[in-house]
Amino acid sequence: MMRIAFDATPLVGDLISGIGWCEAYLVDALTELYPAHQYRYEYFTLRSPKEKIRRMEKFRKENIPLRSAVMSPLLYRMASNFVPVPYSAFFGDWADITHFFNYIVPPKVHGKTVVTVHDMVLHAYPETMRTRTREMLRLGLKKSMQRADCIVTDSEFSKSEIEKYYPQYADKVRVVPCGVDTKRFYPVEDADAVAAVKAAHGIEGEYFLYLGTLEPRKNLERLIQAYALLRQEHPEAPKLVLAGGKGWMYDTIFETVKMLHLEDKVVFPSYIPSEDMAALYSGATAFVFPSLYEGFGMPPLEAMACGTPVITSNAASLPEAVGNAAVLVNPYKVEAIAKAMEILMEDPALRARLKRLGLRRAKEMSWENAAKKLYSIYESLV
Repeated sequence: MMRIAFDATPLVGDLISGIGWCEAYLVDALTELYPAHQYRYEYFTLRSPKEKIRRMEKFRKENIPLRSAVMSPLLYRMASNFVPVPYSAFFGDWADITHFFNYIVPPKVHGKTVVTVHDMVLHAYPETMRTRTREMLRLGLKKSMQRADCIVTDSEFSKSEIEKYYPQYADKVRVVPCGVDTKRFYPVEDADAVAAVKAAHGIEGEYFLYLGTLEPRKNLERLIQAYALLRQEHPEAPKLVLAGGKGWMYDTIFETVKMLHLEDKVVFPSYIPSEDMAALYSGATAFVFPSLYEGFGMPPLEAMACGTPVITSNAASLPEAVGNAAVLVNPYKVEAIAKAMEILMEDPALRARLKRLGLRRAKEMSWENAAKKLYSIYESLV
């Protein structure tokens, strides 16, 4: 029997990113498939401890309790870059394995350690990162990979990137692809349910959808420019919905919309609650995700699971994630993005074919399969 701890930092924030959902789904699948082991979530908290417990309620189960330590998580992470304050001083020697899902392994963790390094944006596109995040990774990532007994990443592409920038740790890297939750993401056939979600987020009529963080790496300025080209040829084209929380350097995204006079055609619904996502995906003419760089890219798979045709980049890990079930475009060519949107808008037969292929791909990429691969890594460590 193993005792396995999970760093819950990506789950206790007010907004959960893709990293947090990746952890939640993997842990849920692991604890379902392998209930004989002991598990727990660990996290630091200084302010609002009751609020963090409330946020964790949807992730904790009978066989995965919570363990918190009184400390500012940001302060601990910053300080541990310079002073090796033992993690075990807060969480003891309970765990045989502790898994950190967000790049950083702190000093002196008891037992074996696993860290998930999702991508190499730090080196490939540093200008697209928040300054604080970039500097903390710059200070801590190399030490983290040195401390880790195993480095998990989301795709073969990301594995090759880690090996390129940190060849000294190549023998530690293992691939555990992300999956998609087909209970949460599924085709919503109820037109009234789709209409209600659209109304709640200020969306009228047909629409192309992007769902993700609003930040430079997602290539949204070129997407908006491509949409402007599409409307020149097809003034009746569906609206463009750019849904998601504001990330970093997002002002130019809004400025591009104003410059191209698309204020009444581009909709920004902001953060979409989890319970609204399936209906929002399902109602779209197509999902457009022209990101420049992804360690995996979960949103295209989520759209496929909802039966929505997908346009995405032929770059980084995205072809690996979507297989043959999406239209791939060069993300640097505005005309190519516009042409793909035009084709899907005008070709219902192609949309139907992509729906079939996408649903099949989503079934292949299950969190259960991912959890089995991760479990084999844990077994090999102990």
